Amino acid sequence: MQDDKTGGVPIRTVKSFLSKVPSVTTGTDIVQWLMKNLSIEDPGEAIHLGSLIAAQGYIFPISDHVLTMKDDGTFYRFQAPYFWPSNCWEPENTDYAIYLCKRTMQNKARLELADYEAENLARLQRAFARKWEFIFMQAEAQVKIDRKKDKTERKILDSQERAFWDVHRPVPGCVNTTEMDIRKCRRLKNPQKVKKSVYGVTEESQSQSPVHIPSQPIRKTTKDDIRKQITFLNAQIDRHCLKMSKVAESLIAYTEQYAEYDPFVTPAEPANPWVSDDITLWDVEMSKEPSQQRVKRWGFSFDEVLKDQVGRDQFLRFLESEFSSENLRFWLAVQDLKKQPLQDVAKRVEEIWQEFLAPGAPSAINLDSHSYEITSHNVKDGGRYTFEDAQEHIYKLMKSDSYARFLRSNAYQDLLQAKKKPESEQGRRTSLEKFTRSVPPGSNRAARARHRSRSKRPPTSPALKKRQRRLQPMCLFARPHPLGVVSASLGAALGPSPGGSPSANEGTW
Repeated sequence: MQDDKTGGVPIRTVKSFLSKVPSVTTGTDIVQWLMKNLSIEDPGEAIHLGSLIAAQGYIFPISDHVLTMKDDGTFYRFQAPYFWPSNCWEPENTDYAIYLCKRTMQNKARLELADYEAENLARLQRAFARKWEFIFMQAEAQVKIDRKKDKTERKILDSQERAFWDVHRPVPGCVNTTEMDIRKCRRLKNPQKVKKSVYGVTEESQSQSPVHIPSQPIRKTTKDDIRKQITFLNAQIDRHCLKMSKVAESLIAYTEQYAEYDPFVTPAEPANPWVSDDITLWDVEMSKEPSQQRVKRWGFSFDEVLKDQVGRDQFLRFLESEFSSENLRFWLAVQDLKKQPLQDVAKRVEEIWQEFLAPGAPSAINLDSHSYEITSHNVKDGGRYTFEDAQEHIYKLMKSDSYARFLRSNAYQDLLQAKKKPESEQGRRTSLEKFTRSVPPGSNRAARARHRSRSKRPPTSPALKKRQRRLQPMCLFARPHPLGVVSASLGAALGPSPGGSPSANEGTW
């Protein structure tokens, strides 16, 4: 970006009335370079990206303490690699005091302190009152070194140093991009870590910083230190920390367990009737018996039983056989309470209390004394979460006791081991009825009309009619059987037989 020979941002020296501004570029040039080399079409996006780069201190305006990018003729300068934030600077307040004190010693209009910098200098002077003479001597030494440099070089270095402190001690109201996370600051710091100093000031002179925590002098380890370390390590051992290998193993086991129920991994059985022509799923849902795959999922966890309506019904039947169904009914009542309108909450709370917890309740539940006291206190000011502690206690009780016995019960094992029933006559009749639904309306009536026109029987004698009336009560099919209509539909769909006679499938049963 700074290499002008390979298409970088043009850097030039701008002449003014009585002076020169060396090594600068304009905000417009930077924005145009970003749009051209990063394929950015929106100028606003390029300005935003440039502002992010400037906020980190890699590019800075030469006449403003606020590090931002403007798409105009404002002059910008690139920061020296020595001051880049990537060097992980952690400058102390002592270094900042030396920098501000050094600027007050130079009678330059461009080096005058801003209002907030003057306030910072006064505050640091009060904080470092005992060592201010040392800070002043350090500033004088830095000024003497700067005076030996070339005028142009000194002007560029002053602006780069000012931009460095604008990043690490920003203007009030601006975002501090180098601010440490408070959670990281509270961690145990390494006492042997030495922070880098901007001006080479020793750690001894920085020990009285009013902001940063001073590093403790190195001393010999005592028995008390070793005991504290042992206590700390024992506390770390007792902490519940999972290794990444254990977490990955748990995730893999969970994925393998539920892969059978994920339609993206395993094709659904039966198929979704909304995307296929198979309506078996609807037939299964209409039946009272749950599928074997559904029952198997109840054994994964207690929550799977509670999420499934059929699973709750089966679990409730099991609890009724053990005379403990009030636990599940209480849990379901509390869940329903959380969904009630606010105007009905107080009434519902009283109903639940009278049914399950009040003295002499018809369906009293077994609560420990602590949960009962908390619930009794909460009932006085009823809300949606009045029975939260009692519900949690009942949930743990059912999960640890009733759920385990439910999985071992004969009712659950029978559902789990149930095989798919063979196709019966009812199943065949259902298949034929499915075929009749695909036949267009009116085809049965047309088939019967064609049959009557093709096969007109001769008139029956009176004696034969009398005999038929006598045998009619003994007929197996006193009413037309549904398969008679189906056979007529088949005859209409297949058409007449090659011999011109009615098809064998036509007729009345």
